[in-house]
Amino acid sequence: PYIALIVSGGTTALYYARSYHDFSLLGRTRDDAAGEAFDKVARLLDLGYPGGPLVSSRAEKGNSSYLSLPRAWLNENSLDFSFSGLKTSVLNYCNNCKASQRDIAVEDLCAAFEQAVVEVLVEKTILAARSTDIDNVVIGGGVSANKRLRFLMSQRCFEEGKKLYVPAPTNCTDNAAMIAFSGLKQFERGIQGSLIEDVFSRSNLGQ
Repeated sequence: PYIALIVSGGTTALYYARSYHDFSLLGRTRDDAAGEAFDKVARLLDLGYPGGPLVSSRAEKGNSSYLSLPRAWLNENSLDFSFSGLKTSVLNYCNNCKASQRDIAVEDLCAAFEQAVVEVLVEKTILAARSTDIDNVVIGGGVSANKRLRFLMSQRCFEEGKKLYVPAPTNCTDNAAMIAFSGLKQFERGIQGSLIEDVFSRSNLGQ
């Protein structure tokens, strides 16, 4: 069994996985997904697309303590996520800079934003592992390629005595590999699909 943090442009959720086929949803985003927030901030700063790697690249050169941005912890012990308030804070900062004719400290802003997102992702994942008494943590999805997330999650898992499993960065955005692996596991169980089955762009995993 393991705790899985799935974090991408379309999904941010925590699952309790008993096996490859048995999942329980523990928490999900109430608004923007983490990757979506990265993309919106990148667009706000005219960095381009995809936003995650571009924001992270700028963040590596910045000071995350330059600006205090909110962390949405929600209710005590909540495993849900919310990133819309953080995104709004970045927008307000940019608008204030423009109104006062100050330059936007792009690298520092990216570092502060990235740190705010990553801290919440990591601490809620650790809370999920601690509250379920699970020693294994898995992270996946496009945002799991983020260097800051991988470093901080590794650090916190070590401190908590948890084992962290994370794909190589090149596999984090390989949707074909993920779908193929899922198909393999279903094939091994004798589950066969049909060409006339409905197709869903978003999974109802764990619901």
